[in-house]
Amino acid sequence: MTQWGEYCGTIQWSVVQCVRNNVGLLFVMLAQLFASFMNVAVKLLGQLEPPVPALELMIVSMAIAFICCEIFMIAAKVPYPFLGPKGVRPLLACRGVAGFFGVFGIYYALQYLPLGDVTVLTFVGPIFTGIAGRLFLGETYSKREALASFCSLFGVVLIARPPFLFESARDPEFEEPVVNAATTFASVFTQLQILRLVLIMCISVIAIRAIGTRAHAMHSTAYFSLSCVVVSMIGLFLSGEPIIYPTQWQWNVLLLLIGVLNFAAQMYLTMGLQRETAARGTIGVYVQVIFADVLDVSFFKTVPNLLSFLGTGIIMTCAIYIVVSQHHLSPV
Repeated sequence: MTQWGEYCGTIQWSVVQCVRNNVGLLFVMLAQLFASFMNVAVKLLGQLEPPVPALELMIVSMAIAFICCEIFMIAAKVPYPFLGPKGVRPLLACRGVAGFFGVFGIYYALQYLPLGDVTVLTFVGPIFTGIAGRLFLGETYSKREALASFCSLFGVVLIARPPFLFESARDPEFEEPVVNAATTFASVFTQLQILRLVLIMCISVIAIRAIGTRAHAMHSTAYFSLSCVVVSMIGLFLSGEPIIYPTQWQWNVLLLLIGVLNFAAQMYLTMGLQRETAARGTIGVYVQVIFADVLDVSFFKTVPNLLSFLGTGIIMTCAIYIVVSQHHLSPV
């Protein structure tokens, strides 16, 4: 009985140490869970009539996130709740603006490319981010982290099955229609634009790492949310799109839910990246594909095929491998 107690105590100690060593990575994974639920809410909102324009959705949801950030900082008496610490304000602004253009670029790309193509091209980001962290911040980017990133990307390919790689395997019955069908030139141009936007998103992550703990996570989230609100309002004004007013109570509930989930996702993402290197932290982003698959089955009764299960297994294996691997956080 004593030996069994010692064995259980050893396991408990190992689990606690594993969690302590991977708090940042686990925060990033938790952020992906909130982001996946947010995407479900966005999809449900899109099924209501009339549909909400992307810019208007971003304005309202990000405004809710910004208000949540400010309420938290004022209640917790965080110094400089509106502008942030003086020494890092340019970096906070860079994080906010780069984050906006990265997110809006995905909305733009979905108008011209299938979801699978956009997903795969977007998930190239963690690889570039790890390299950028190594070059600009002097952070470690080990071979196992690079291998895990490439293997996870391969898992994403198997799950998303982008048409540019799986053209012959597409099922026309379930093929997602592409809005405003683009020419071949436009599709290639859009793919290049996505890669450029992936690099912009890398800048956002590198800015968070460069800020480190010199600013509260809420400062970074507030700057990002406010940047999205301001630029989206300008974009909505210039585009001349009409503002859609709610006609159903479900519209209000879903929009509020999207704002709160977005706030939670950005908060935990920032907290995670403050504690992990850029390379190791962004590997946690890949688990969003797993959460998305599970939620698709739960809410939309979508049945994944064998390739999806294989891709999920690869991503889970890589995530577990990185979690149990010993690491040393590079100073920022």
